[in-house]
Amino acid sequence: MAPMSQSPAITRPHVLVVDDETVLAGMVANYLQRAGFRTTVAHDGPTAVTCALSDDRPDVVVLDLGLPGKDGMEVCHEIRRHSDCYILMLTARNEEIDKLLGLSAGADDYMTKPFSARELVARVKVLLRRPRAEPGTVPAERTIGELTIDPGGRRVTVRGVEIDLTRTEFDLLAVLSARAAVVFSRRELIDAVWSKDWVGDEHLVDVHIAHLRRKLGEASEASFVDTVRGVGYRMGAAQ
Repeated sequence: MAPMSQSPAITRPHVLVVDDETVLAGMVANYLQRAGFRTTVAHDGPTAVTCALSDDRPDVVVLDLGLPGKDGMEVCHEIRRHSDCYILMLTARNEEIDKLLGLSAGADDYMTKPFSARELVARVKVLLRRPRAEPGTVPAERTIGELTIDPGGRRVTVRGVEIDLTRTEFDLLAVLSARAAVVFSRRELIDAVWSKDWVGDEHLVDVHIAHLRRKLGEASEASFVDTVRGVGYRMGAAQ
């Protein structure tokens, strides 16, 4: 099925809305357009992947889990292999495991159905407002034990081996490593990585930290991110 796209306007953020419920997808796209976004709509998995990896790549993908052709998890994995765009995943199931699976596939945020289109638009805006380094202020490379973080190149290596992190995983690690002796609460990490406007389940931080630890742990037995019980997270000694 060919995607439906609004007329080009390259100065506006581009959102790809993926949902097999055509009425719902159209409603979400309409809300986004009225909020100033440029939109493309896809109704199946293969079309979603094609749109997400085309020359006109989206800044954000709003991705339903239940899709024909390829499900949302497969689509998310494929997009993540080639694109660093934000992914907001939608699920009709409110079970914790479904949310965790969505985040583990590389999503930056999730919402459960039924949802308010107005809230979804607000979530998209929050993702796009995530803090960015100002031009000319790229922090210096950091080394913590066997771990090296290059904020400018957005590269992480352990023992010289590059680790493939999602945008969110890298941003969390960058915040923690910038003040390695400081313990950050979930809320402080959300404020620093997602923005102060973000509203949702703060345990989303735990999921991304768990995946970050797993990826770093595959390259070294050192503990790079420690849990401070009842408070939050900080960089480990990594020795």
